[in-house]
Amino acid sequence: VQLVESGGGSVQAGESLTLSCAASGRFASIPTMAWYRQAPGKQRELVSVMTSGGGNRDADFVKGRFHTFRDNAKNAVFLEMNHLAPADTSVYYCHADVTILSGRPSSSFWGQGTHVTVSL
Repeated sequence: VQLVESGGGSVQAGESLTLSCAASGRFASIPTMAWYRQAPGKQRELVSVMTSGGGNRDADFVKGRFHTFRDNAKNAVFLEMNHLAPADTSVYYCHADVTILSGRPSSSFWGQGTHVTVSL
């Protein structure tokens, strides 16, 4: 299973970016897909997680600025980020709990990360 992220870049404060993550490989299902981020010198933190059924939980710092959505048919998850601020500068990682074989426990996979830089 591979997770490939795209959409990172450098923007100015107040602008928007949308990150994409697509899973490829052979598997039965993807119960959850999530976005994490890690700023320099800080621990990795959860941004948003979404289940295949549409259940969603966002970190408090999202504060309605970010919106996560999935395209289950494409095994993809997206993170729409609005009103970006310098504090959002991080490497953003896609994470997925993937069920390789039906009825078996899921396995955890990470993407390679995509850089987001927000300047004043």
